[in-house]
Amino acid sequence: MEKDIVYRLILASASPARRGLLSSAGIEAEVMVSGVDESTVGAEDAYTLCLALARMKARTIAAQLNADPGVVVLGCDSVLAFDGEVFGKPANAEEATKRWMRMRGRSGVLHTGHHVTSLVTGKQAEAVGMTTVHFADVSDEEIAAYVASGEPLQVAGSFTLDGRGSAFVERIEGDPGNVIGLSLPLLRKLLAEMGVPYIALWNK
Repeated sequence: MEKDIVYRLILASASPARRGLLSSAGIEAEVMVSGVDESTVGAEDAYTLCLALARMKARTIAAQLNADPGVVVLGCDSVLAFDGEVFGKPANAEEATKRWMRMRGRSGVLHTGHHVTSLVTGKQAEAVGMTTVHFADVSDEEIAAYVASGEPLQVAGSFTLDGRGSAFVERIEGDPGNVIGLSLPLLRKLLAEMGVPYIALWNK
């Protein structure tokens, strides 16, 4: 791609955590929520599901935009693979509680699908970031208080690494940003595959 192009990143996600990660890294992304019905996507494994959802989000937004050589659309989606199951956002407090009763003292793998597409060239790149998460052996009282806070109801896997739930994660293996919702090193690699310099997205 030409060096004089002014690049803009559009984030096809409503996640404030993803936008915050980009902002802290010097990238002010424009947010457009895809509104896709995630229930229409079926997959038996976390890897396939998160990537399919990320792809759907990005392509849905890209289809709504006018061609612009500098616009790059990023779609992301996270799910937790635990004990042979795929955990997205819990349906309710009861489900979040049951999950934590199972997860405490054990580990799972957080998968975040990343899909990037360029409006003009049509180039696309995608990959899945995977981070192993080791959960603390939290008490029933801690689980009840955490669920009552409402935080685990809003996130994949029923936990966060950048909020109240951070105290309940003993350690991770991999990129912490991936657990929060977006791997910046992975984004840099995907942009490079498309010929878009990562540093071109930095705020001027």
